[in-house]
Amino acid sequence: MMSHRWPCLPLILLFVNSLCADFRAGAAKVDVTPRRFPVLVNGGFLSRTADGVTDPIHARAIVLSDGRMEMAIVVVDSCMMPRLILDKAKELVFIKTGIPPAHILISATHTHTAPSAFGALGTPRDPRYPPFLVGKVVKAVVDAKAGLVPAKAGWNLAAAPEFTALRRWIRRPDRIGKDPFGESTVRATMHAGRNWDDVTGESGPEDPDLTLISIQDLEGRPIAILANFSMHYFAGMKAISSDYFGRFAESLKMQLGAGDDFVGIMSHGCSGDIWRRDYTLRNWAVDPPSREEQPQVDDYADRLARLALVDYEGIHHRTDLDLAMAETRMTLKYRVPDAGRLKWATEIVEEMGDRDPKTQVEVYAMEQLILNERQQTEIVLQGLRIGDMAIATMPNEVYALTGLKLKAMSPLPRTMVIELANGADGYIPPPEQHFLGGYNTWAARSAGLEVQAEPRITEACLKLLEKVSMKTRRVHKPARARAVRDVLALVPSAYWRLDEFGGRLAADQSGRQRDGTYEDGVVFYLEGARSAAFSGTDELNRAAHFCGGRVQARIPVLGSNYSVSIWFWNGMPDGAREIAGWMFSRDGEQTDHGDRLGLDGEGRLVFLHGDGRQATGRKVNQRWTWNHALLVRKGQRVLVYLNGASRPEIETRAPASFPRGFQDVFIGGRFNGVDSWEGRLDEVAVYNRALTVKELRRLSVP
Repeated sequence: MMSHRWPCLPLILLFVNSLCADFRAGAAKVDVTPRRFPVLVNGGFLSRTADGVTDPIHARAIVLSDGRMEMAIVVVDSCMMPRLILDKAKELVFIKTGIPPAHILISATHTHTAPSAFGALGTPRDPRYPPFLVGKVVKAVVDAKAGLVPAKAGWNLAAAPEFTALRRWIRRPDRIGKDPFGESTVRATMHAGRNWDDVTGESGPEDPDLTLISIQDLEGRPIAILANFSMHYFAGMKAISSDYFGRFAESLKMQLGAGDDFVGIMSHGCSGDIWRRDYTLRNWAVDPPSREEQPQVDDYADRLARLALVDYEGIHHRTDLDLAMAETRMTLKYRVPDAGRLKWATEIVEEMGDRDPKTQVEVYAMEQLILNERQQTEIVLQGLRIGDMAIATMPNEVYALTGLKLKAMSPLPRTMVIELANGADGYIPPPEQHFLGGYNTWAARSAGLEVQAEPRITEACLKLLEKVSMKTRRVHKPARARAVRDVLALVPSAYWRLDEFGGRLAADQSGRQRDGTYEDGVVFYLEGARSAAFSGTDELNRAAHFCGGRVQARIPVLGSNYSVSIWFWNGMPDGAREIAGWMFSRDGEQTDHGDRLGLDGEGRLVFLHGDGRQATGRKVNQRWTWNHALLVRKGQRVLVYLNGASRPEIETRAPASFPRGFQDVFIGGRFNGVDSWEGRLDEVAVYNRALTVKELRRLSVP
């Protein structure tokens, strides 16, 4: 028998380590400011031009090598750049440097004050600028590679919630706006939160992560910092400008005291529904801030850079970093116009003749013809790894929720998501957001991909991250803190935490497999009730926001004794309608037998049995605050408790005969959809017995 011995094991380990010991990095910054004016500037609905420069714009490049492969990361001060010109730039980079096109990432910062390299909506591309831009991007990579030196890198993360917020808000059901096609579809739109009377709440979560990859030479001198943040753009500049992205980069250099060869970079995170103004802090319609109160771009960028560098000295920079990068190309269909819309668009465009569109209607008519001609497009997705740090990219304007999904499920815990990379293929709202409308869902080159584009792209990015990390994705399992354990200890018949990223199923956490079904008109993963109690100190509790839809489930064991524990957050203004909304119902077509729990128009708890046996609580629940309700039925006796108080808000009697068909329960509305809930609901537990006051106190989390 042959004896297996490993006398050369130290040599093998030495060889493996040597593969990772040649980490090198170089960085360069090249001015891409146009030389000839005026130039077309895109980023708005209609075409405009710029005649001068507020501050120069740049292509900032990093080239990395581990001795086996090289990769390039380029971030350009541009609103959007089409795949075809970026593919051309990558080919030229390959010719000049040998870096394969699939190992090159080129993304846009999304400044809205850069020359138009991409035609979208009412602005065509400026024909003089793309050839100039391509040459400068190539030079940035060439210069960065020429500067390769032995290096080390590390990662940092800061929370910056005061610098970003949701700009897309959900309108009240009685204040739905019209789209350019003349249809009443705009249930959610950007900046609607300026007027609190018009809205019920934000349409999704924010992502406050400010992440950065720091690269230094072996003596600790900064070479480059690649930062990433989810904030759309600052706005306010009229001439050519890098917006806050360039100012942040220069502020990093100043605060570090770095040399002129240092390259700071701010890449664009998942910011499709994000902007800097937090509309939850004040009602702009009645209390607009003065000019002096509003932030200025230089101050914003300086403070953000200062926050990014708070723990900079504590970053563990490593030299033993290997690299991996993978790319895939995917064909996606456009949402092309049907025959009726195509006829409508053709008539409008023919009447326009050769002139540019002057109205939103004309813009979207023209876009229908473009989508109809193209039918589909090819997009580029990438996954990168630098040691144990991952980057995912996509060529879209992505909602913050998508970035949160990728970070939560990435095989590596340190993950950055860069959007508008390697192309410009418009907004990709999660599928449930299409139901709410708004301009980032209106079919155009800026938002024209198929409804399922977001989950398809997210899945493809996760596969790329698995490939470059050689690890399987993480399973997203929200934490179960004390309050969750208390709910389960009381043995519910069903328990829906309503903390899903999306999809059709509301998962039953009781173990009884009584999953609910989400309808259209529900959005996901907003901040929920009492995070510390339900999810611990390191994770936000999450909730669903109801805006016309419900969750429907079946609980066959419910009789005339049962209880419902529910956390609620009402989005409707006081007095908007007689019933603000029904948060729970045990309901069916035989309306004389149904139980419903909701709020009246003044914010007081209301219980309704059948169509006429209504009882109302005393306390007014403030809008946009979390409260807890417990409905307890003991035969004909009905008690409703609020926020753990031992004295019930409602005490009444109601018949307790429930037909066999009354196994269905609805979260967020009644069976007929009348006065459905408008706001968030969370941590809904149903018990097939009447709970006691002592048990109530365990559920209300005082």
